[in-house]
Amino acid sequence: MEKIFYGKNENQFGELRLPDNEGPHPVAIVIHGGFWREPFGLDNMTHVAEGLTANGIATWNIEYRRVGQEGGAWPGTLTDAAEASDYLITLADTYPLDLNRVITIGHSAGGHLALWLAARHRLSKDSELHTTDHPLAISGAISLAGVSDLERMYDVHHFREKALAVEPNNPTAELLQRTPEQQPDRYHDASPIELLPLGVSQVLIHGALDINVPIGISDHYHREAQEAGDFVKYVELPEAEHFMVTDTTTEAWKVVREEVKTLLLNV
Repeated sequence: MEKIFYGKNENQFGELRLPDNEGPHPVAIVIHGGFWREPFGLDNMTHVAEGLTANGIATWNIEYRRVGQEGGAWPGTLTDAAEASDYLITLADTYPLDLNRVITIGHSAGGHLALWLAARHRLSKDSELHTTDHPLAISGAISLAGVSDLERMYDVHHFREKALAVEPNNPTAELLQRTPEQQPDRYHDASPIELLPLGVSQVLIHGALDINVPIGISDHYHREAQEAGDFVKYVELPEAEHFMVTDTTTEAWKVVREEVKTLLLNV
């Protein structure tokens, strides 16, 4: 494993892992979750990255500036993910990486970023999130209990706050620094569902017992993506909760691993 910086900030780095066999290797951009917040880092996806690399896939486990850190939230969290993704073009000059077979795989908030990286080529040039006219082409995207619809996720937390009469605690509003009413353009440009069709094969894997990101978000996204003409596979795991899909000791992980292999065979 090599820790490599793609930017000047201490949080703008990734961990590159290469399989033992000769390349060029297919690549998985691995993206951690934690509702985009500071306390959660890429170590949450170390076992996922190691597991994929052991199966012949190079992994680029990326860190990014998060809510609560200087430069995090809007737009830095998203543009960091974009720059980390594009940095694979530079890495391919030194390492045996097959840039024709690059997929993203992210968990929770990282699932949002995994889908968004596959969608960012559809951003308008005047978007604050537009960083280049030629982003790295993503061959496929896997969302593990991902937040594929930011406005819907905002509504879930807003409803909970009202129903339980608790203090505001809305991670989506923190990421975008505004509500959907205040800044609809931010929700449009940052939300995968608003950028459909992506024109990229997608796999949504979600546990039915998830209480962190409701499975209905993936279910709704799946229907919308299919109607838009995208190829999207939706895998509901009836006995899995939010964190089982990244725990490499679980049956849920075996499903994830097989879906990664299948996706790479078809890109």
